[in-house]
Amino acid sequence: MNVAVVMGGYSDESVISLRSGQLILKNLDPSKYKIFEVHVLADGWNVIVDGNKFPVDKSDFSFELNGSKCKFDVAVNTIHGTPGEDGHMQAYWELLELPYTGCNFYQSALTFNKRDTLSVLSKFNIPKAESIYASKGDDLNGDAIASQLGLPFFVKPNQSGSSLGVSKVNALSEFEKALDFAFAEDSEILIESFLKGTEISVGVLNYHGKTVVLGITEIVPENDFFDYEAKYQGKSEEITPARLSADVEAKVRETAAKVYDSLGMTGFSRADFIIMDDVP
Repeated sequence: MNVAVVMGGYSDESVISLRSGQLILKNLDPSKYKIFEVHVLADGWNVIVDGNKFPVDKSDFSFELNGSKCKFDVAVNTIHGTPGEDGHMQAYWELLELPYTGCNFYQSALTFNKRDTLSVLSKFNIPKAESIYASKGDDLNGDAIASQLGLPFFVKPNQSGSSLGVSKVNALSEFEKALDFAFAEDSEILIESFLKGTEISVGVLNYHGKTVVLGITEIVPENDFFDYEAKYQGKSEEITPARLSADVEAKVRETAAKVYDSLGMTGFSRADFIIMDDVP
Protein backbone atom coordinates (compact mmCIF):
# COMPACT_ATOMS: atom_id res chain seq x y z
CA MET A 1 0.00 0.00 0.00
CA ASN A 2 1.35 3.42 -1.02
CA VAL A 3 0.76 5.95 1.74
CA ALA A 4 1.11 9.69 1.12
CA VAL A 5 1.92 11.65 4.27
CA VAL A 6 0.79 15.08 3.12
CA MET A 7 2.18 18.12 4.92
CA GLY A 8 2.75 21.85 4.50
CA GLY A 9 0.02 24.24 3.41
CA TYR A 10 -0.21 27.73 2.01
CA SER A 11 -0.25 29.74 5.25
CA ASP A 12 2.26 30.57 7.96
CA GLU A 13 1.16 27.35 9.70
CA SER A 14 3.09 25.31 7.10
CA VAL A 15 6.21 25.26 9.28
CA ILE A 16 4.30 23.52 12.08
CA SER A 17 2.68 21.15 9.59
CA LEU A 18 6.06 20.03 8.29
CA ARG A 19 7.02 19.11 11.85
CA SER A 20 3.76 17.22 12.29
CA GLY A 21 4.35 15.34 9.06
CA GLN A 22 7.84 14.29 10.11
CA LEU A 23 6.41 12.91 13.36
CA ILE A 24 3.92 10.80 11.40
CA LEU A 25 6.65 9.58 9.05
CA LYS A 26 8.75 8.40 12.00
CA ASN A 27 5.87 6.43 13.48
CA LEU A 28 4.48 4.62 10.43
CA ASP A 29 5.76 1.06 9.97
CA PRO A 30 7.75 0.82 6.70
CA SER A 31 7.48 -2.99 6.82
CA LYS A 32 3.71 -2.65 6.36
CA TYR A 33 3.46 0.38 4.06
CA LYS A 34 5.39 2.11 1.30
CA ILE A 35 5.51 5.61 2.76
CA PHE A 36 5.99 8.83 0.80
CA GLU A 37 6.58 12.37 2.04
CA VAL A 38 4.40 14.79 0.10
CA HIS A 39 4.81 18.56 0.41
CA VAL A 40 1.84 20.74 -0.56
CA LEU A 41 3.22 24.28 -0.44
CA ALA A 42 2.42 27.62 -2.05
CA ASP A 43 5.36 27.20 -4.43
CA GLY A 44 4.38 23.71 -5.58
CA TRP A 45 3.33 20.15 -4.76
CA ASN A 46 6.21 17.68 -4.58
CA VAL A 47 7.01 14.18 -3.39
CA ILE A 48 10.33 14.00 -1.55
CA VAL A 49 12.34 10.82 -2.22
CA ASP A 50 15.93 10.59 -0.92
CA GLY A 51 16.08 14.36 -0.73
CA ASN A 52 14.95 14.85 -4.34
CA LYS A 53 11.72 16.56 -5.42
CA PHE A 54 9.29 14.92 -7.82
CA PRO A 55 6.34 17.09 -8.91
CA VAL A 56 2.82 15.87 -8.18
CA ASP A 57 0.47 15.48 -11.14
CA LYS A 58 -2.60 17.26 -9.77
CA SER A 59 -4.90 15.59 -12.30
CA ASP A 60 -4.72 12.32 -10.34
CA PHE A 61 -2.43 13.04 -7.33
CA SER A 62 0.37 10.86 -8.71
CA PHE A 63 4.06 11.33 -9.55
CA GLU A 64 6.67 9.72 -11.74
CA LEU A 65 9.51 7.76 -10.18
CA ASN A 66 12.18 6.06 -12.29
CA GLY A 67 10.03 6.43 -15.38
CA SER A 68 6.93 4.86 -13.86
CA LYS A 69 3.75 6.49 -12.59
CA CYS A 70 3.26 6.04 -8.84
CA LYS A 71 -0.25 6.45 -7.40
CA PHE A 72 -1.28 6.56 -3.76
CA ASP A 73 -3.76 4.30 -2.00
CA VAL A 74 -4.43 6.66 0.91
CA ALA A 75 -3.51 10.19 2.02
CA VAL A 76 -2.59 10.95 5.63
CA ASN A 77 -3.50 14.61 5.96
CA THR A 78 -1.19 16.54 8.30
CA ILE A 79 -1.58 19.96 6.64
CA HIS A 80 -2.18 22.86 9.02
CA GLY A 81 -4.34 25.69 7.70
CA THR A 82 -5.38 26.06 4.06
CA PRO A 83 -5.76 23.96 1.92
CA GLY A 84 -5.74 20.96 4.27
CA GLU A 85 -7.89 22.15 7.18
CA ASP A 86 -10.48 24.17 5.28
CA GLY A 87 -11.92 21.42 3.07
CA HIS A 88 -10.06 22.09 -0.19
CA MET A 89 -7.81 19.02 -0.12
CA GLN A 90 -10.64 16.84 1.16
CA ALA A 91 -12.92 17.87 -1.71
CA TYR A 92 -10.08 17.28 -4.18
CA TRP A 93 -9.37 13.80 -2.83
CA GLU A 94 -13.06 12.94 -2.84
CA LEU A 95 -13.28 13.87 -6.53
CA LEU A 96 -10.37 11.49 -7.13
CA GLU A 97 -12.02 8.83 -4.90
CA LEU A 98 -8.83 8.68 -2.85
CA PRO A 99 -9.29 7.70 0.81
CA TYR A 100 -7.88 10.18 3.33
CA THR A 101 -7.67 10.63 7.08
CA GLY A 102 -9.83 13.02 9.07
CA CYS A 103 -13.30 14.46 8.56
CA ASN A 104 -14.84 15.26 5.19
CA PHE A 105 -14.66 18.50 3.23
CA TYR A 106 -17.88 19.97 4.65
CA GLN A 107 -16.91 19.53 8.30
CA SER A 108 -13.42 20.82 7.54
CA ALA A 109 -14.73 23.94 5.83
CA LEU A 110 -17.30 24.56 8.55
CA THR A 111 -15.03 24.15 11.56
CA PHE A 112 -12.18 26.16 10.04
CA ASN A 113 -14.55 29.12 9.82
CA LYS A 114 -14.97 30.46 13.36
CA ARG A 115 -18.04 32.56 12.58
CA ASP A 116 -19.91 29.71 10.88
CA THR A 117 -18.98 27.22 13.61
CA LEU A 118 -20.25 29.53 16.34
CA SER A 119 -23.42 30.18 14.35
CA VAL A 120 -24.19 26.45 14.20
CA LEU A 121 -23.33 25.85 17.85
CA SER A 122 -25.51 28.72 19.02
CA LYS A 123 -28.52 26.82 17.66
CA PHE A 124 -27.67 24.03 20.08
CA ASN A 125 -27.33 26.43 23.04
CA ILE A 126 -23.55 26.04 23.36
CA PRO A 127 -22.26 29.06 25.38
CA LYS A 128 -19.78 31.35 23.62
CA ALA A 129 -18.05 34.69 23.94
CA GLU A 130 -19.86 37.73 22.60
CA SER A 131 -18.39 38.56 19.20
CA ILE A 132 -18.40 41.04 16.31
CA TYR A 133 -17.70 39.89 12.75
CA ALA A 134 -15.93 42.23 10.33
CA SER A 135 -14.38 42.21 6.88
CA LYS A 136 -11.34 44.09 5.61
CA GLY A 137 -12.39 47.61 4.67
CA ASP A 138 -15.18 47.84 7.26
CA ASP A 139 -15.27 51.02 9.33
CA LEU A 140 -14.54 49.77 12.86
CA ASN A 141 -14.93 52.08 15.83
CA GLY A 142 -12.72 50.98 18.71
CA ASP A 143 -14.65 52.98 21.30
CA ALA A 144 -17.95 51.40 20.24
CA ILE A 145 -16.45 47.92 20.27
CA ALA A 146 -14.94 48.43 23.71
CA SER A 147 -18.28 49.74 24.95
CA GLN A 148 -20.03 46.60 23.65
CA LEU A 149 -17.46 43.95 24.56
CA GLY A 150 -15.47 45.60 27.33
CA LEU A 151 -11.70 45.60 27.70
CA PRO A 152 -9.70 43.57 27.15
CA PHE A 153 -11.03 41.88 24.01
CA PHE A 154 -9.54 39.60 21.36
CA VAL A 155 -9.07 40.17 17.64
CA LYS A 156 -8.78 36.96 15.59
CA PRO A 157 -8.61 35.99 11.92
CA ASN A 158 -11.87 34.23 11.08
CA GLN A 159 -10.11 31.43 9.20
CA SER A 160 -6.72 30.58 10.65
CA GLY A 161 -5.23 28.31 13.28
CA SER A 162 -2.30 28.00 15.69
CA SER A 163 -3.27 31.39 17.18
CA LEU A 164 -1.64 33.13 14.20
CA GLY A 165 -2.86 36.69 13.85
CA VAL A 166 -4.54 36.66 17.28
CA SER A 167 -4.12 39.64 19.63
CA LYS A 168 -5.40 40.51 23.07
CA VAL A 169 -6.29 44.19 23.10
CA ASN A 170 -5.81 45.57 26.59
CA ALA A 171 -6.08 49.23 25.58
CA LEU A 172 -7.64 50.96 22.57
CA SER A 173 -4.20 52.21 21.56
CA GLU A 174 -3.45 48.58 20.58
CA PHE A 175 -6.54 48.14 18.42
CA GLU A 176 -5.21 49.25 15.02
CA LYS A 177 -2.12 47.08 15.34
CA ALA A 178 -4.31 44.11 16.28
CA LEU A 179 -6.47 44.70 13.19
CA ASP A 180 -3.41 44.78 10.92
CA PHE A 181 -2.08 41.62 12.54
CA ALA A 182 -5.35 39.71 12.03
CA PHE A 183 -6.03 40.99 8.51
CA ALA A 184 -2.55 39.84 7.48
CA GLU A 185 -3.87 36.28 7.93
CA ASP A 186 -7.44 36.60 6.63
CA SER A 187 -9.79 39.14 5.05
CA GLU A 188 -12.40 38.38 7.73
CA ILE A 189 -12.00 38.72 11.49
CA LEU A 190 -13.81 38.07 14.75
CA ILE A 191 -13.58 40.47 17.67
CA GLU A 192 -14.47 38.61 20.85
CA SER A 193 -15.05 39.50 24.48
CA PHE A 194 -12.46 38.30 26.98
CA LEU A 195 -13.48 35.33 29.10
CA LYS A 196 -11.64 35.10 32.43
CA GLY A 197 -11.41 31.54 33.66
CA THR A 198 -9.61 28.20 33.37
CA GLU A 199 -8.62 27.21 29.83
CA ILE A 200 -8.91 23.54 28.88
CA SER A 201 -8.60 21.40 25.77
CA VAL A 202 -10.18 18.01 25.18
CA GLY A 203 -9.97 15.46 22.38
CA VAL A 204 -13.10 13.80 20.97
CA LEU A 205 -13.46 11.01 18.43
CA ASN A 206 -15.97 8.63 16.94
CA TYR A 207 -15.01 5.08 17.86
CA HIS A 208 -17.10 2.24 16.46
CA GLY A 209 -20.05 4.57 16.03
CA LYS A 210 -19.84 6.06 19.53
CA THR A 211 -18.68 9.57 20.47
CA VAL A 212 -15.80 9.20 22.93
CA VAL A 213 -14.40 12.10 24.97
CA LEU A 214 -10.72 11.69 25.87
CA GLY A 215 -8.69 13.11 28.76
CA ILE A 216 -9.06 16.79 29.59
CA THR A 217 -5.96 19.00 29.57
CA GLU A 218 -5.68 22.24 31.55
CA ILE A 219 -3.61 24.92 29.83
CA VAL A 220 -1.62 27.45 31.85
CA PRO A 221 0.24 29.77 29.43
CA GLU A 222 3.28 31.79 30.48
CA ASN A 223 2.22 34.56 28.11
CA ASP A 224 -0.88 36.73 28.33
CA PHE A 225 -2.87 34.04 26.51
CA PHE A 226 -2.38 30.69 24.73
CA ASP A 227 -0.63 32.19 21.70
CA TYR A 228 1.70 30.72 19.06
CA GLU A 229 4.72 30.76 21.37
CA ALA A 230 2.78 29.09 24.18
CA LYS A 231 1.52 26.39 21.83
CA TYR A 232 4.69 25.55 19.93
CA GLN A 233 7.66 26.89 21.86
CA GLY A 234 6.94 25.34 25.23
CA LYS A 235 5.73 28.52 26.92
CA SER A 236 2.81 26.92 28.69
CA GLU A 237 2.12 24.26 31.28
CA GLU A 238 -0.27 21.53 30.16
CA ILE A 239 -1.80 19.54 33.01
CA THR A 240 -3.55 16.23 32.29
CA PRO A 241 -5.94 15.44 33.82
CA ALA A 242 -7.15 19.00 34.31
CA ARG A 243 -7.71 20.17 37.88
CA LEU A 244 -11.50 20.15 37.72
CA SER A 245 -14.16 19.01 40.13
CA ALA A 246 -16.09 15.88 39.17
CA ASP A 247 -19.15 18.01 38.45
CA VAL A 248 -17.32 20.41 36.14
CA GLU A 249 -15.52 17.55 34.39
CA ALA A 250 -18.86 15.91 33.67
CA LYS A 251 -20.16 19.20 32.21
CA VAL A 252 -17.06 19.50 29.99
CA ARG A 253 -17.44 15.96 28.71
CA GLU A 254 -21.13 16.44 28.01
CA THR A 255 -20.55 19.74 26.20
CA ALA A 256 -17.56 18.44 24.19
CA ALA A 257 -19.62 15.48 22.97
CA LYS A 258 -22.53 17.81 22.12
CA VAL A 259 -20.23 20.07 20.11
CA TYR A 260 -18.81 17.09 18.22
CA ASP A 261 -22.23 15.66 17.41
CA SER A 262 -23.82 19.02 16.59
CA LEU A 263 -21.16 19.71 13.97
CA GLY A 264 -21.50 16.21 12.50
CA MET A 265 -17.84 15.46 13.10
CA THR A 266 -16.00 12.23 12.31
CA GLY A 267 -12.50 11.08 13.27
CA PHE A 268 -10.46 13.01 15.82
CA SER A 269 -11.21 16.56 16.90
CA ARG A 270 -10.25 18.89 19.72
CA ALA A 271 -12.49 21.29 21.59
CA ASP A 272 -11.17 24.22 23.64
CA PHE A 273 -13.13 25.81 26.47
CA ILE A 274 -12.83 28.52 29.10
CA ILE A 275 -14.40 27.44 32.40
CA MET A 276 -16.27 30.37 33.98
CA ASP A 277 -18.29 29.93 37.15
CA ASP A 278 -18.07 26.14 36.68
CA VAL A 279 -19.59 26.37 33.19
CA PRO A 280 -17.60 25.43 30.04
